[in-house]
Amino acid sequence: MGMRDVFGAPEVKFHRPEAGLVVTEGSKVEGYASIFGRRDQGGDVVLAGAYGGSLAALAAAGRRVKMLWQHDPGQPIGVWDEVREDATGLYVKGRIVTEVERGREAAALLAAGAIDGLSIGYRTLRAERDAKGSRVLAEVELWEVSLVTFPMLAEARVAAKAETPADWNWRDLATIFEDARRALAEG
Repeated sequence: MGMRDVFGAPEVKFHRPEAGLVVTEGSKVEGYASIFGRRDQGGDVVLAGAYGGSLAALAAAGRRVKMLWQHDPGQPIGVWDEVREDATGLYVKGRIVTEVERGREAAALLAAGAIDGLSIGYRTLRAERDAKGSRVLAEVELWEVSLVTFPMLAEARVAAKAETPADWNWRDLATIFEDARRALAEG
């Protein structure tokens, strides 16, 4: 029985980090998974402080926000070492585990610029509608932050910075891209 079966499907919110998703050493990633006060393509606005209670509860329980691939709970690809709110939004910093196949693929796709978005998986605890019809999220239970293909904050831009290892086999990279294309086409 999976997370979705027990708790229901989480809501997801895609975001292309404005400050840039920074990738270093091919597997270390950092950026903003959510920006406060911005209306996304789904019509939602996240308020400052919306994640605070959830982050405190996770820390008290000795648990972490999960790093997933495309919101798939069966595909963890790394570890978020730091997840915090600041004046801008929800900042995340972590490591992709390249010892697992999907982690290697994710690192290669990030380095190539094919993947450049972050998305949160969460459950809304408290929200209201504003005068413009936007759903204003005041409190959410954060479950995971995923690396994704299609973020919801379209006007933001990403700058992925990684060096391509000199010993990469370009045929292997082509295979990775073809596998990712097929996976996206299948659903």
